[in-house]
Amino acid sequence: MLGRIYNQWLLPLFFITIGAVVAAFALDEFLVPFTILDGGVVGVSMIISQLTGIKLGLLTIILNIPFMILGYRRLGYVFLIKAVYAMTVFSLFLGLFENTKAVTQQDILVVVFGGLLLGIGVGLILRYGGCLDGTEIVAMLLGQRTKMSVGQIVLFFNIVIYGVAGALFGADRALYSLLTYFITSKIIDIVENGMEQAKAVMIITDHGSDIAERIYSQLGRTCTRMEGTGLVSNGRKTVLYCVITRVEVSSIRKIVSDGDVSAFVTISDVSEIIGEHIKK
Repeated sequence: MLGRIYNQWLLPLFFITIGAVVAAFALDEFLVPFTILDGGVVGVSMIISQLTGIKLGLLTIILNIPFMILGYRRLGYVFLIKAVYAMTVFSLFLGLFENTKAVTQQDILVVVFGGLLLGIGVGLILRYGGCLDGTEIVAMLLGQRTKMSVGQIVLFFNIVIYGVAGALFGADRALYSLLTYFITSKIIDIVENGMEQAKAVMIITDHGSDIAERIYSQLGRTCTRMEGTGLVSNGRKTVLYCVITRVEVSSIRKIVSDGDVSAFVTISDVSEIIGEHIKK
């Protein structure tokens, strides 16, 4: 019982806290003073904050509320609790770092190290089941109804945001913001152990039907079921294969650990998807 609480809550919340603090530091000490924007909801919040003077942390929470409701319906209460916690810590430290002096005055250093730290912070939050930005949740839902991938939809949203930033603050701010976005995205992938937008999951278990049903009911993902035989034990095993998005990896881990602690699971990158399996 204590081990489960530690693995599901204490350890993830610890790293989510670190991630939220690092992300807030990156914004306040590098990006915000130079009007270099993050993408997604945080980027929209930064634009509104620059134009109105409303606190960035408050705007981030308010604008993310509808997306968190969508996330709860899709990913459950564990995701909601971790996401709300991440945003609360993030907003708190945005306020604490707000009046401190910027680390550097060089634009290129702001872009490189701001993007690096932001990627580390957001990557930690995503890796341990939290979320700072509702854009990916919307992209997942839209991806089910279009032929665009989650990554393509997120990129489209961000290009629109940077276009608006260019019109309001100048083309150089938009270009710096776009460069920061690419650095941040790459660092997020590294922190998440190379996780891409799509992941292939193979589960070898004695409780295939139960786990497959939970994956379908909680994530809406169907599994391909195969039968196998253990080489040493000669026992019958069920092999499940499914494709998920990166924000669903933590949910898959929980589903499998709750359904069969002895299950063997591999998660690998998917470089290309032909067909619409992931959208069903």
